[in-house]
Amino acid sequence: MTDSHPVLIATVLDATDARALAEFYRQLLGYGYGPGDDCPPPGEPDPKAEDWLVLTDQTGRARLAIQHVAELAPATWPDPAVPQQLHLDLGVATVADLAAQHERAVALGASVLEDRSGDSVEALCVYADPAGHPFCILVAPTVVA
Repeated sequence: MTDSHPVLIATVLDATDARALAEFYRQLLGYGYGPGDDCPPPGEPDPKAEDWLVLTDQTGRARLAIQHVAELAPATWPDPAVPQQLHLDLGVATVADLAAQHERAVALGASVLEDRSGDSVEALCVYADPAGHPFCILVAPTVVA
């Protein structure tokens, strides 16, 4: 077992219109888009907005990500009928680090929701914390270095 810890990469918000929400936070916070996530020219397709958009601070560091979902019930806070929802992305430098953090997360009480640790493009695992909130640990060597 390693003594290192994963690094918080970004907080991730789900949205049925990922581009609109990303634009809201981009303008509100003065952020830019991560590489390849800029808005396409008017009238052009926006495939990135059908998946995932990353917002970065002035140094280029990822700070907030918006993930497209087909449906999302808006939170009704302070009424608990529909609780507030989001997930954390945690990064490690290597696949070996992912394996070590996987063991650590499970030992601490996380449940595995999806294991993509063997994915050659984006190795990651999705977990539920002990209260059921999802979070990801992914290999992101350029982010955690």
